[in-house]
Amino acid sequence: MTEIVQLIRQGRVEEVWQRCCGFIDLSIEDFMMIQRRLLAEQLELMKGCKLGRSIMGGANPCSVEEFRKQIPLTTYADYAPYLLAQRADVLPRKPALWQHTSGKSGDYPFREVPVMAEQLREIEPLLFALLFFSSCKQRNDIVLNRHDKVLYGMAPPPYATGTMARLLPQELFDFLPPSKEAEGMSFEERMQMGFEMALSEGLDVCFALSSVAVAIGDRFQQKSDNTGFKALLKRPKALPRMASGLIKSKLAHRSLLPRDLWPLKGLITFGIDSSIYKERIKEIWGREPLEFHGCTEAILIAMQTWDHRGMTFIPHLNFLEFIPEKESIKSREDPLYQPATLMLDEVKPGNNYELVITSFHGGPFMRYKLGHLVRITSLRNDQVNIDIPQMEFLTRVDDQIDIAGFTRLSEKIIWRAIENTGLAYEDWTVRKEVKSKPVLHLYIELKGNGHVTAEQVAASVHEELKRIDTPYAELESFTGLRPLETTLLTEDAFRLYKLKQQRSGADFTQLKPPHINPSDDVVDFLVNTAGKVAADEQQKVLV
Repeated sequence: MTEIVQLIRQGRVEEVWQRCCGFIDLSIEDFMMIQRRLLAEQLELMKGCKLGRSIMGGANPCSVEEFRKQIPLTTYADYAPYLLAQRADVLPRKPALWQHTSGKSGDYPFREVPVMAEQLREIEPLLFALLFFSSCKQRNDIVLNRHDKVLYGMAPPPYATGTMARLLPQELFDFLPPSKEAEGMSFEERMQMGFEMALSEGLDVCFALSSVAVAIGDRFQQKSDNTGFKALLKRPKALPRMASGLIKSKLAHRSLLPRDLWPLKGLITFGIDSSIYKERIKEIWGREPLEFHGCTEAILIAMQTWDHRGMTFIPHLNFLEFIPEKESIKSREDPLYQPATLMLDEVKPGNNYELVITSFHGGPFMRYKLGHLVRITSLRNDQVNIDIPQMEFLTRVDDQIDIAGFTRLSEKIIWRAIENTGLAYEDWTVRKEVKSKPVLHLYIELKGNGHVTAEQVAASVHEELKRIDTPYAELESFTGLRPLETTLLTEDAFRLYKLKQQRSGADFTQLKPPHINPSDDVVDFLVNTAGKVAADEQQKVLV
């Protein structure tokens, strides 16, 4: 039994709150003091291991300023030779476990990441903070009780969320289904058992990937409309709950939703697309979801509090640096360029930054570019009286497209899928767009393909992506999401773009649009301007 669980059982609410949630009461000066102290400790650990010496390249920084000047920014490629082989002997500390997340499709299927025991000890109180913030209305307001029921809507270990679930003490909360059983089940089996148990036993907290939280609601509606719950009604304890829920849904003139069955105490969602799904999740579950930002490498970076506004940064898991957006763009255009960074007490509200982290507590990463673009929404939260800058996550900035937190598609893998369809094409570009759901929008100029429609192209490329990228296939099987949409460009769209770039004096490397994440201006030209030119030329021929 952990110290936090003991405090909760003893009813020592203020001590529990301070232990788990006290970071929101730090001044920015105190925040930065913690950052500097823990970085100094981490540097000593890294100097004593092979990985650290490799990354530092002979440098011996003794201060934050020297560290930021002497140590280059890194990416996973700098760690891959060691981490993919799970080389514990090169690390600053022996890992307690290894996690993995989706890798760069076409290069390596997963990124392996070690987690140290010291990091796990820091994570546990932060998970309680998430639970408290999701269910409270003010400071020191802890409404969760022993044996509250928690729906297990997370990926199992070795994914990071499965590790997080293990850190929540089983003697305090009842997981539906129990964690040990859930980890051996498929997603379908887990959700089915979770539903059945929740109908009989109740449900207090839902902790799930945002796309999964939406998929749960969709499946509820489908089952309700198709009388799919009849088998569940054989469970006598479920009958009163189902009857009450059906009455609520009928009075509201809609299908049955989770909100009709369970008045949740807390709802926590996560994932790249959390903000996209926020309103839909609230409609489905009847409660505004609490969001947090993190990833396998950084674990937890920031989280919302009970006002459900900006996210507050966490001081004691990673040293945080921020690359201004213009510098980030410049570094992507020139891989040899080392962009300037800022620390948290130097950022400006309204500006966008790429996140850079250095692990604390013996983690492996130094000045690691996450590829996450965030916006600083304010320097403090006046409503909740938090004196730490607030953030929101915007998008990824690297050459991959993240879809619903399930897969990151690279240029290489998308290109391979298009090639595998056998379609003849001039060129293509693709980007993630936010509509009512995340969309992978392919803009392609075909040649000599007769009467092939955009829908047929989308279906063909979608099937190839499913075949060659397992996480993409799981996206549809887990959530029912088919994210690919296609726009067929007019003939000569890419030739006209090249002519435009040549006339503007663009560099040779900028004559073609990027294959991944083109700007609004590029898409507008390919779709509208090039189409208009083609229409004008066709009109001249007819005349």
